[in-house]
Amino acid sequence: MKILLCAKYFQCPVIPGSMRALHKNYRTVTPQNFSNYESMKQDFKLEIPEYFNFAKDVLDQWTNMEKAGKKPSNPAFWWINGNGEEVRWSFEELGSLSRKFANILTEACGLQRGDRVILLLPRIPEWWLANIACLRTGTVLIPGTTQMTQKDILYRLQSSKAKCIITNEVLAPAVDAVASKCENLHSKLIVSQSPREGWENLKEMMKHASDNHTCVKTKHNEMMAIFFTSGTSGYPKMTGHTHSSFGLGLSINGSYKFKSLKHCVSAGEPINPEVTEQWRNRTGLDIYEGYGQTETVLICGNFKGMKIKPGSMGKPSPAFDVKILDVNGNVLPPGKEGDIGIRVRPNRPLGLFTHYIDNPTKTASTLRGNFYITGDRGYMDEDGYFWFVSRADDIILSSGYRIGPFEVESALIEHPAVAESAVVSSPDPIRGEVVKAFIVLNPDYKSHDQEQLKKEIQEHVKRNTAPYKYPRKVEFIQELPKTISGKIKRNELRKKEWETI
Repeated sequence: MKILLCAKYFQCPVIPGSMRALHKNYRTVTPQNFSNYESMKQDFKLEIPEYFNFAKDVLDQWTNMEKAGKKPSNPAFWWINGNGEEVRWSFEELGSLSRKFANILTEACGLQRGDRVILLLPRIPEWWLANIACLRTGTVLIPGTTQMTQKDILYRLQSSKAKCIITNEVLAPAVDAVASKCENLHSKLIVSQSPREGWENLKEMMKHASDNHTCVKTKHNEMMAIFFTSGTSGYPKMTGHTHSSFGLGLSINGSYKFKSLKHCVSAGEPINPEVTEQWRNRTGLDIYEGYGQTETVLICGNFKGMKIKPGSMGKPSPAFDVKILDVNGNVLPPGKEGDIGIRVRPNRPLGLFTHYIDNPTKTASTLRGNFYITGDRGYMDEDGYFWFVSRADDIILSSGYRIGPFEVESALIEHPAVAESAVVSSPDPIRGEVVKAFIVLNPDYKSHDQEQLKKEIQEHVKRNTAPYKYPRKVEFIQELPKTISGKIKRNELRKKEWETI
């Protein structure tokens, strides 16, 4: 099988061969067509149609081929859970079920084109059906993790003004507890074997729904989905994505063959070189790291066939012109650290979010000259590889030195006592700021003399990176604060350090 170590940027349904089913109207040149990165970048071309809808233009086209006897070699949908339960649907079955779901959204729930739907389900078959049903109806999907708390759900319902929520019996009580505070919410669908008061039971409704539904005709730049950012700095923001942004944008970077473990990719948080080395030693395979945001699809990646530089996030996707910029928006030369930016003028690239929903001030703040500023710091080396330094607000300024937490955390994780760490700035009367490390210890080291262990870890970092970067302050904690998607909330730790001043 093919493994995705982080699936954040692959949330569309996995449909075999789907992106190559754009047929004669759309010409898509993808990385699979080329043996090396440079030829892929040089020959890349993506023609965007005026109208595009993944359900109509891809899934239904495959259904027609299936009916005509040109049956694909693989099922349209194949799902297996940890208990060995299995679901396989042909394209015709997938089409019929998703049209039934679409009718439920429009007829039973009364949703109209452009209305927003929050989806909180584990990765069960209904998750994918909901995705496709929203495509068919032109409703805007807002997916979220099942790890949300009552407070998280309330914030998303109120911010998005969603009219419908789809979840299961686990999260239904949390929704019920906040529903009275969400004036726009009028439809609640539950995926459950048992009925629940105040909820429409999706499984029962699917038994009686009609599969006679006509897919809406959506323009390629019409809103398709809203993703909430991780909320590592402040409240999560709503990023808008269009039908072409994910429907066509992911075709630039997508693979689907699951025959054996041959290629490993990663995105989300940067991978420490130590982790990469251990993975290679145990599997014989490299991890092809990539870089992107909730606001984007893949921005940079170590594409198949490229030489991997451990710790690097690779080279830009051919869809993006990525540069390192100074504070005035000027492009910096190789080796110079700056802000990671994507050129958006004169033409905004496909795959980049449209704007932060209901937040024009934040949207405007991301523009600097002709570039969208990602909020991340990095540099490009002489070979064109990009290297992540930190979030812009995570930079530590100590005695005139600029220190990114990632390099310090990479050195810390190589010490056998360190299970996890987060590095932030801490006030200092002489240096202004110093590096402080919050460390979660491996179980075998929790009984060791902690003061001695701190000194050992500090000396370890001095030996493995520039000495001025070592953590002058160390605090052992039980766990690190994280977002619901697993990212470390360094801003909370930093606030804790500075709020007493």
